[in-house]
Amino acid sequence: MPVLKGLEGLRLALRTFTRGHHSVGIVGAPFWKGQPRAGVELGPDLIRNAGLVEKLKGQGCTVKDYGNVTFEEVTNDEPINGVRRPRAVGRANEKLSNAVGRVKRDGHTCVMLGGDHSLAIGSIHGHASCRGELSVLWVDAHADINTPLTSPTGNVHGQPMSYLIHELHSKIPAIADFSWITPCVWAKDLVYIGLRDVDPGEHFILKNLNIKMFSMTDVDRLGIAKVMEQTCDYLFSKGKKPIHLSYDIDALDPSVSPATGTPVRGGLTYREGIYITEVISQTGLLSAVDMVEVNPKRGSCDAEIDSTVTAAVDLLQSCFGRVREGTHPPDYQVPKP
Repeated sequence: MPVLKGLEGLRLALRTFTRGHHSVGIVGAPFWKGQPRAGVELGPDLIRNAGLVEKLKGQGCTVKDYGNVTFEEVTNDEPINGVRRPRAVGRANEKLSNAVGRVKRDGHTCVMLGGDHSLAIGSIHGHASCRGELSVLWVDAHADINTPLTSPTGNVHGQPMSYLIHELHSKIPAIADFSWITPCVWAKDLVYIGLRDVDPGEHFILKNLNIKMFSMTDVDRLGIAKVMEQTCDYLFSKGKKPIHLSYDIDALDPSVSPATGTPVRGGLTYREGIYITEVISQTGLLSAVDMVEVNPKRGSCDAEIDSTVTAAVDLLQSCFGRVREGTHPPDYQVPKP
């Protein structure tokens, strides 16, 4: 199929890949050691308790919940090459990679509930191990592409993409319990949306590798509809690969999702965040989703926690066909009096 540009290309995509039945496999990853703030490990069960499974089933999805991955407690986990808690993070992601691989082999679109964003290492690795080359859409306030040697903090939740990108493989030092990771994403197959807090080393990497990105300045200038048109044009021009959507809840403005570890003002509105998932759902190429960094201990009150969790659930529903215009069963008829 020829690649069409702009609005015409997006409309064709939305006509071609119509909404249909979704088979969803959910795996929880209650893990926080890729960053310093405990509480994010509570995210998976909070999102479930907000009715995720029931709501997905209510919109016609088949859902299998695989439960939570169990992570071992690691002692004597000293930094290596500046990386904090390397053994815990490496082992947790290896287990998650295997869990995601199982979900994909069973034929489902995988939903990984985090947990912090270091878990994208295992999620994307496990996905790629089953589906081959992927397109990755990273929706986040942060680029999370520091290498261990460019990271100002040593926290792996700010580094996951660097371990997965082929072009950065030579820049990654040897780290205990990371040797199982093999690069699986090409820089040309990665798109960022929502960036507004990027470290100098990350900025160099993004520019040097010519990675497609839409900062919040771009969202403001273009509007979210144009951003998504250009995203679809770009991804489709590389071939119709399975899409891995990695969604950090801090991509949304803190007025929408305050209960998260590293909030940054000036983020996506609720409507912009939902629009992204609606469009990606309608491509028909969505193959896996990460929903990460929901941290109830960072909310100052129940209302802040509820707002953040509700946003996460709404985003996931939109990934699987819920649209704001409403819908109806295909055989629906208006009753006669």
